[in-house]
Amino acid sequence: MKHSVPLRAVGAADPAGGEPSAAELDAIERELPLIVAEVELLDAQITVLDRPVSELDARRIRRARRRVLAARRALTNRRGAGVSGVGA
Repeated sequence: MKHSVPLRAVGAADPAGGEPSAAELDAIERELPLIVAEVELLDAQITVLDRPVSELDARRIRRARRRVLAARRALTNRRGAGVSGVGA
């Protein structure tokens, strides 16, 4: 049995050659604090998957959740600071 798979034209699909653009890298850098906070929260949650949650674990998860919320708020405020004027 022969499988037919369409091939992308060389150089036509992605002019950057698969690498992220400068704008995409800037966006990732702006969102990095949120990404790090979400990874810390996930790490805290994974830690307690196979054992009872101790008080220390609960505090670690609460702190990680607060960091995620703070990072989201900071990111949202930075995005909102770029818009000026009433109703803009």
